[in-house]
Amino acid sequence: MENVLYLVIPCYNEEEVLPETSARLREKINELIGKKKIDARSRVIFVNDGSKDRTWELIEELHQKDKIFGGINLSRNRGHQNALLAGLMTVKDHADMVISMDADLQDDINAINEMVDKYLDGTDIVYGVRSNRQKDTFFKKITAEGFYKLMNGMGANTVFNHADYRLMSKRALEGLAQYGEVNLFLRGIVPMIGYSTDVVYYERGERFAGESKYPLGKMLSFAVEGVTSLSTRPIRMITGLGFFIFLISIGMLIYSLVRHFTGETIVGWTTLMVSVWAIGGLILLSLGVVGEYIGKIYLETKARPRFIIEQFLNDENE
Repeated sequence: MENVLYLVIPCYNEEEVLPETSARLREKINELIGKKKIDARSRVIFVNDGSKDRTWELIEELHQKDKIFGGINLSRNRGHQNALLAGLMTVKDHADMVISMDADLQDDINAINEMVDKYLDGTDIVYGVRSNRQKDTFFKKITAEGFYKLMNGMGANTVFNHADYRLMSKRALEGLAQYGEVNLFLRGIVPMIGYSTDVVYYERGERFAGESKYPLGKMLSFAVEGVTSLSTRPIRMITGLGFFIFLISIGMLIYSLVRHFTGETIVGWTTLMVSVWAIGGLILLSLGVVGEYIGKIYLETKARPRFIIEQFLNDENE
């Protein structure tokens, strides 16, 4: 039997949830092994992203008690996307399929069964998609759905209401490994891989314990990262805006000349001030967008490692 499944769980300061998360995932893995859906060599790999609490110590303890658990300890905090990529790239040669999910138990682990079934039917990438947002606050629902619409509107094609809960086959992971950019937005990169895809709908639960790692500020930063990493549409929008303002300036020039030759007083101070402030603001905004792209080019040219693994705990043969 070659259907080896690895679960990759990025962790940052998750000591409060790890005991419960590990217990539920152990039960799920054993259930699938019992049904002969996956191989007995399947594992749960926690990726410690430079946590400041006892997260790594707990991962080591789990590994010592039960070899179904493994761990990857990054040399320092690299952010969720890099931690997730580190886990995927480290286990891709050990597994036939890999499922990534968060450690907070909000992703319904029962959806794993359907993901595995779709993989066994020949699907390479299975996206976990939220069926609804009834448990979210009005503000959270509006901002979250606005996030996905903004991303798609700006050219960063994503799967609506999908985060990073997904199954990927070995060959899909090998395809992902060919994307070498430093600025990561996996929700936009994975759909670029191609191969056969499908979705599994699930209802997202409440966080079991701890605090959310994605408040509004981080979500906005994440959106900017995604758009500028995957699309040049903002640059094209600036070009279009510049052309539009140029047309307006020609119209204003004609208007001013007509007023001048007819001897009428030209409107002055208010119009001038509004124009100066408006155009000045647009110039600064445009410079900021261009600067964001230049900064990303700067980081890409350095080709710095996206992550450094300090330790990998995995007894795959036991």
